[in-house]
Amino acid sequence: MTSVITGDIIGSRQQPSEHWVEDLKKILTPFGPTPSQWEIYRGDEFQIEVAKPEDALLVAILVKAHLRTLKSDARMSIGFGDKTHHSERISQSNGSAFINSGELFETLKKQKVTLALRTGNSNFDENLNLMIQLALTFMDTWLVQSAEFVALAIENPNLSQEELGQKLGINQAAVSRRQKRAQFDLVMQLDKYFRTQIKQLSAL
Repeated sequence: MTSVITGDIIGSRQQPSEHWVEDLKKILTPFGPTPSQWEIYRGDEFQIEVAKPEDALLVAILVKAHLRTLKSDARMSIGFGDKTHHSERISQSNGSAFINSGELFETLKKQKVTLALRTGNSNFDENLNLMIQLALTFMDTWLVQSAEFVALAIENPNLSQEELGQKLGINQAAVSRRQKRAQFDLVMQLDKYFRTQIKQLSAL
């Protein structure tokens, strides 16, 4: 089982294209080599393959947090399944993970949802997507400071509040406030629940 995130930048046509494309490249670079692991295509669309399906939700949340620090955002669909055709370019690879991601992505605009997933197991998808939609009620409105904290905390899971504060140039009390404002503990609970559920699904 693998997972594929398909996304596009919301309101990209209102932004100077070079600017956000370079920003997006910086965000995606840590996920591996391009164009085999991730690729930006058709101007404002991108795809990322996340080899460990249990990491996929947190990767999507991390991309979202980074974009929110730039006062931008993305619509993203996460598809799970197999990979039957390996291409040098991820956008030309195929399999049920790619189909699930691509088909779901086409519906996001109509649903007015910025993040959803599809495994093909309707009970699983319904439950998790409801939880994700509830989380989006605050994730879609993260301000720059909250988003900065979320991105840094996800990328440095072992740092204490004090150490995170040193990186952000703020004191521990301010870190605590940002953590609360971003509802970060809830985000991590959602990620933990998702991980246990997707592992059970993979084992079936």
